[in-house]
Amino acid sequence: MKKVLLSVQNLSASYGPIRALRGVTLEVTEGETLAVVGANGAGKTSLMRAISGILPISSGTANFLGHDISKTPTHQLARLGMLHVPEGRGTLQTLMVKDNLRLAWEIRPCAESFEQALEKVYLRFPRLKERADQWAGNLSGGEQQMLSVARAIINRPQLLLIDEPSMGLSPLITKEVFHALAELRDAGVAILLVEQNVKRALELSHRGMVLTHGEFTLQGSAQDLLVDPRVMASYMGQAA
Repeated sequence: MKKVLLSVQNLSASYGPIRALRGVTLEVTEGETLAVVGANGAGKTSLMRAISGILPISSGTANFLGHDISKTPTHQLARLGMLHVPEGRGTLQTLMVKDNLRLAWEIRPCAESFEQALEKVYLRFPRLKERADQWAGNLSGGEQQMLSVARAIINRPQLLLIDEPSMGLSPLITKEVFHALAELRDAGVAILLVEQNVKRALELSHRGMVLTHGEFTLQGSAQDLLVDPRVMASYMGQAA
Protein backbone atom coordinates (compact mmCIF):
# COMPACT_ATOMS: atom_id res chain seq x y z
CA MET A 1 0.00 0.00 0.00
CA LYS A 2 1.38 3.39 -1.02
CA LYS A 3 2.21 5.97 1.61
CA VAL A 4 -0.17 8.94 1.95
CA LEU A 5 1.80 12.15 1.49
CA LEU A 6 -1.03 14.67 1.68
CA SER A 7 -4.26 14.23 3.62
CA VAL A 8 -6.98 16.89 3.53
CA GLN A 9 -10.09 16.22 5.61
CA ASN A 10 -13.29 18.28 5.56
CA LEU A 11 -11.36 21.49 4.87
CA SER A 12 -13.09 24.86 4.61
CA ALA A 13 -11.52 28.26 3.96
CA SER A 14 -12.82 31.78 3.43
CA TYR A 15 -11.85 35.24 2.26
CA GLY A 16 -13.64 37.29 4.89
CA PRO A 17 -17.36 36.57 4.49
CA ILE A 18 -16.82 34.74 1.17
CA ARG A 19 -16.51 30.99 1.63
CA ALA A 20 -14.08 29.64 -0.98
CA LEU A 21 -13.90 25.97 0.09
CA ARG A 22 -16.68 23.92 1.66
CA GLY A 23 -15.60 20.78 3.46
CA VAL A 24 -13.26 19.33 0.81
CA THR A 25 -11.49 16.01 1.36
CA LEU A 26 -8.67 14.50 -0.71
CA GLU A 27 -5.53 12.40 -0.45
CA VAL A 28 -2.41 12.20 -2.58
CA THR A 29 -0.23 9.10 -2.24
CA GLU A 30 3.43 8.76 -3.15
CA GLY A 31 4.01 8.72 -6.91
CA GLU A 32 0.42 9.69 -7.71
CA THR A 33 -0.75 12.52 -9.96
CA LEU A 34 -4.13 13.96 -9.00
CA ALA A 35 -5.86 16.56 -11.18
CA VAL A 36 -8.36 19.03 -9.78
CA VAL A 37 -10.35 20.62 -12.59
CA GLY A 38 -13.16 23.14 -12.70
CA ALA A 39 -14.29 26.46 -14.08
CA ASN A 40 -13.00 29.89 -13.08
CA GLY A 41 -14.12 30.73 -9.55
CA ALA A 42 -14.59 27.09 -8.56
CA GLY A 43 -12.04 27.41 -5.75
CA LYS A 44 -9.06 25.65 -7.36
CA THR A 45 -6.45 28.28 -6.50
CA SER A 46 -7.93 28.70 -3.02
CA LEU A 47 -7.48 24.96 -2.51
CA MET A 48 -3.80 25.19 -3.43
CA ARG A 49 -3.28 28.24 -1.21
CA ALA A 50 -4.93 26.49 1.75
CA ILE A 51 -2.90 23.31 1.27
CA SER A 52 0.38 25.24 1.08
CA GLY A 53 -0.44 27.26 4.20
CA ILE A 54 -0.99 30.62 2.49
CA LEU A 55 -4.77 30.79 3.01
CA PRO A 56 -5.84 30.16 6.62
CA ILE A 57 -8.01 27.09 7.15
CA SER A 58 -11.40 27.87 8.74
CA SER A 59 -12.16 24.27 9.70
CA GLY A 60 -10.98 20.77 8.93
CA THR A 61 -7.37 19.61 8.61
CA ALA A 62 -4.54 19.40 6.09
CA ASN A 63 -1.43 17.32 6.78
CA PHE A 64 1.74 16.68 4.79
CA LEU A 65 3.79 13.69 5.96
CA GLY A 66 2.01 13.94 9.29
CA HIS A 67 2.78 17.65 9.75
CA ASP A 68 -0.19 19.92 10.40
CA ILE A 69 -0.01 22.45 7.56
CA SER A 70 -1.76 25.16 9.59
CA LYS A 71 1.05 24.97 12.17
CA THR A 72 4.00 24.50 9.82
CA PRO A 73 5.65 27.50 8.11
CA THR A 74 5.58 27.41 4.31
CA HIS A 75 9.37 27.38 4.04
CA GLN A 76 9.50 24.35 6.34
CA LEU A 77 6.95 22.55 4.16
CA ALA A 78 9.28 23.18 1.21
CA ARG A 79 12.21 21.68 3.13
CA LEU A 80 10.06 18.66 3.96
CA GLY A 81 9.45 18.15 0.25
CA MET A 82 6.21 19.93 -0.66
CA LEU A 83 6.66 22.64 -3.29
CA HIS A 84 3.98 25.01 -4.58
CA VAL A 85 4.24 26.52 -8.07
CA PRO A 86 1.54 29.21 -7.91
CA GLU A 87 -0.69 30.60 -10.61
CA GLY A 88 1.13 33.47 -12.32
CA ARG A 89 4.59 31.84 -12.44
CA GLY A 90 6.07 32.67 -9.02
CA THR A 91 9.64 33.41 -10.11
CA LEU A 92 11.94 35.93 -8.44
CA GLN A 93 11.80 38.68 -11.02
CA THR A 94 14.87 40.65 -9.95
CA LEU A 95 17.20 37.64 -9.93
CA MET A 96 18.81 35.99 -12.94
CA VAL A 97 17.54 32.65 -14.19
CA LYS A 98 20.52 30.75 -12.80
CA ASP A 99 20.14 32.41 -9.38
CA ASN A 100 16.44 31.49 -9.28
CA LEU A 101 17.46 27.88 -9.81
CA ARG A 102 20.26 28.03 -7.24
CA LEU A 103 17.91 29.30 -4.53
CA ALA A 104 15.43 26.51 -5.28
CA TRP A 105 18.23 23.92 -5.08
CA GLU A 106 19.52 25.31 -1.78
CA ILE A 107 16.17 24.68 -0.08
CA ARG A 108 16.85 20.92 -0.28
CA PRO A 109 20.54 20.41 -1.17
CA CYS A 110 21.84 16.87 -1.61
CA ALA A 111 24.99 14.97 -2.54
CA GLU A 112 24.52 15.98 -6.18
CA SER A 113 26.21 19.31 -6.88
CA PHE A 114 24.27 22.33 -8.05
CA GLU A 115 26.09 22.22 -11.38
CA GLN A 116 25.03 18.59 -11.95
CA ALA A 117 21.44 19.39 -11.05
CA LEU A 118 21.51 22.47 -13.27
CA GLU A 119 22.63 20.49 -16.32
CA LYS A 120 19.70 18.08 -15.88
CA VAL A 121 17.31 21.03 -15.82
CA TYR A 122 18.90 22.54 -18.91
CA LEU A 123 18.46 19.23 -20.75
CA ARG A 124 14.70 19.54 -20.18
CA PHE A 125 14.56 23.27 -20.94
CA PRO A 126 17.45 24.26 -23.27
CA ARG A 127 15.94 27.74 -23.64
CA LEU A 128 16.66 28.43 -19.97
CA LYS A 129 20.34 27.66 -20.56
CA GLU A 130 20.34 30.34 -23.25
CA ARG A 131 18.71 32.76 -20.77
CA ALA A 132 20.80 31.74 -17.72
CA ASP A 133 22.25 35.22 -17.14
CA GLN A 134 19.08 37.19 -17.86
CA TRP A 135 16.74 38.64 -15.23
CA ALA A 136 13.72 36.42 -14.69
CA GLY A 137 11.47 39.46 -15.06
CA ASN A 138 12.70 39.93 -18.64
CA LEU A 139 11.62 36.45 -19.78
CA SER A 140 8.50 35.86 -21.82
CA GLY A 141 5.46 34.40 -20.05
CA GLY A 142 6.22 30.96 -21.46
CA GLU A 143 9.85 31.13 -20.38
CA GLN A 144 8.82 32.21 -16.88
CA GLN A 145 6.54 29.18 -16.63
CA MET A 146 9.43 26.98 -17.78
CA LEU A 147 11.55 28.55 -15.03
CA SER A 148 8.84 27.89 -12.43
CA VAL A 149 8.71 24.21 -13.39
CA ALA A 150 12.52 24.06 -13.56
CA ARG A 151 12.72 25.44 -10.00
CA ALA A 152 10.44 22.59 -8.94
CA ILE A 153 12.53 19.98 -10.76
CA ILE A 154 15.80 21.15 -9.22
CA ASN A 155 14.20 21.20 -5.75
CA ARG A 156 13.42 17.43 -6.03
CA PRO A 157 10.04 17.62 -4.24
CA GLN A 158 8.16 14.61 -2.97
CA LEU A 159 4.92 16.45 -3.74
CA LEU A 160 4.53 19.20 -6.33
CA LEU A 161 1.51 21.50 -6.17
CA ILE A 162 1.16 23.24 -9.53
CA ASP A 163 -1.56 25.78 -10.24
CA GLU A 164 -2.75 26.45 -13.83
CA PRO A 165 0.55 25.64 -15.60
CA SER A 166 -0.92 26.27 -19.08
CA MET A 167 -2.44 29.68 -18.32
CA GLY A 168 -1.53 32.21 -20.99
CA LEU A 169 0.88 29.89 -22.80
CA SER A 170 1.06 29.06 -26.49
CA PRO A 171 0.20 25.46 -27.47
CA LEU A 172 3.90 24.75 -28.13
CA ILE A 173 5.08 25.98 -24.72
CA THR A 174 2.16 24.21 -23.03
CA LYS A 175 3.29 20.97 -24.67
CA GLU A 176 6.85 21.47 -23.36
CA VAL A 177 5.67 22.21 -19.82
CA PHE A 178 3.35 19.20 -19.70
CA HIS A 179 6.11 17.00 -21.11
CA ALA A 180 8.34 18.07 -18.21
CA LEU A 181 5.52 17.33 -15.74
CA ALA A 182 5.09 13.88 -17.30
CA GLU A 183 8.80 13.22 -16.77
CA LEU A 184 8.44 14.22 -13.11
CA ARG A 185 5.41 11.93 -12.77
CA ASP A 186 7.30 9.04 -14.37
CA ALA A 187 10.23 9.66 -12.00
CA GLY A 188 7.89 9.07 -9.05
CA VAL A 189 7.17 12.63 -7.95
CA ALA A 190 3.62 13.02 -6.63
CA ILE A 191 1.75 15.90 -8.30
CA LEU A 192 -1.39 17.78 -7.33
CA LEU A 193 -2.37 19.63 -10.48
CA VAL A 194 -4.96 22.40 -10.74
CA GLU A 195 -5.80 23.15 -14.35
CA GLN A 196 -8.61 24.53 -16.51
CA ASN A 197 -7.57 22.45 -19.53
CA VAL A 198 -9.52 19.33 -18.56
CA LYS A 199 -8.18 17.08 -21.31
CA ARG A 200 -4.50 17.87 -20.70
CA ALA A 201 -4.88 17.62 -16.94
CA LEU A 202 -6.62 14.24 -16.99
CA GLU A 203 -4.30 12.81 -19.64
CA LEU A 204 -1.37 13.53 -17.30
CA SER A 205 -3.04 12.19 -14.17
CA HIS A 206 -3.95 8.94 -12.46
CA ARG A 207 -7.07 10.33 -10.79
CA GLY A 208 -9.22 13.41 -11.15
CA MET A 209 -11.63 15.47 -9.06
CA VAL A 210 -14.08 18.13 -10.24
CA LEU A 211 -14.42 21.21 -8.04
CA THR A 212 -17.64 23.25 -8.34
CA HIS A 213 -18.34 26.29 -6.13
CA GLY A 214 -15.83 25.15 -3.49
CA GLU A 215 -17.02 21.54 -3.31
CA PHE A 216 -16.00 18.31 -5.03
CA THR A 217 -18.86 17.09 -7.19
CA LEU A 218 -17.18 14.25 -9.12
CA GLN A 219 -14.11 12.08 -8.73
CA GLY A 220 -12.68 8.93 -10.22
CA SER A 221 -9.93 7.56 -12.41
CA ALA A 222 -8.64 10.06 -14.94
CA GLN A 223 -9.42 7.63 -17.75
CA ASP A 224 -13.08 7.37 -16.69
CA LEU A 225 -13.49 11.11 -16.19
CA LEU A 226 -12.12 11.85 -19.66
CA VAL A 227 -15.23 10.25 -21.18
CA ASP A 228 -17.76 11.25 -18.52
CA PRO A 229 -20.16 13.93 -19.87
CA ARG A 230 -20.82 15.14 -16.32
CA VAL A 231 -17.27 16.53 -16.18
CA MET A 232 -17.91 19.11 -18.87
CA ALA A 233 -21.36 19.83 -17.40
CA SER A 234 -19.74 20.69 -14.04
CA TYR A 235 -16.94 22.54 -15.77
CA MET A 236 -19.41 24.74 -17.60
CA GLY A 237 -21.34 25.37 -14.39
CA GLN A 238 -24.34 23.32 -15.50
CA ALA A 239 -26.24 20.84 -13.38
CA ALA A 240 -24.53 17.47 -13.44
